Amino acid sequence: MSVQRRLLIALWALVVVALGLVAWFLMLSPDRQRAGALEFGRGDYVLQRHDGGAFTQETLIGQPSLVFFGFTHCPDVCPTTIGDILTWQEELGDEAADLRIFFVTVDPERDSPEILADYVGWLPGAVGVTGPVDEIHKAMQAFRIFARKVPTSGGDYSMDHSSSVQLFGADGRFVTHISYQAPLEQALERLRMVLR
Repeated sequence: MSVQRRLLIALWALVVVALGLVAWFLMLSPDRQRAGALEFGRGDYVLQRHDGGAFTQETLIGQPSLVFFGFTHCPDVCPTTIGDILTWQEELGDEAADLRIFFVTVDPERDSPEILADYVGWLPGAVGVTGPVDEIHKAMQAFRIFARKVPTSGGDYSMDHSSSVQLFGADGRFVTHISYQAPLEQALERLRMVLR
């Protein structure tokens, strides 16, 4: 292979690397990812809390908040997550005194405010959130939540849905998330990031 050909190949390789770096900077850089994440929870949804108040993007301002989407007929993920949240509260003790907890239904057809109040009633400070189907869909888009109906036997249905817990600072901005069944120490570390 001639020297000119090697030089040409090397130059093209540098061009490809440079283009890759530009693409990373424009689309995937940590700052851009963080900027996109800051928009979690932002939207024009208006939902109803089981305690009678409204749940909007402004609700997240004022105190640290934990937001979890689920449904009361959930056989496993939701009760497990609620149990985990209770454990986190117990482990953090007074550190978690200001943490607000919102359980937003992805199944508003079955989850009324009264049903949600009963469902989250054993989790200290938790507030159930529901609303019209179109407003729930707006909220799901704002929080980047996936959910869909899954038919079951006898004409009933269940719901597939995102299972992570989202954490917001007192300024109402998304900080981080806790994955489903994350190790306890990891969950506590992420909660402390929000509570500081």
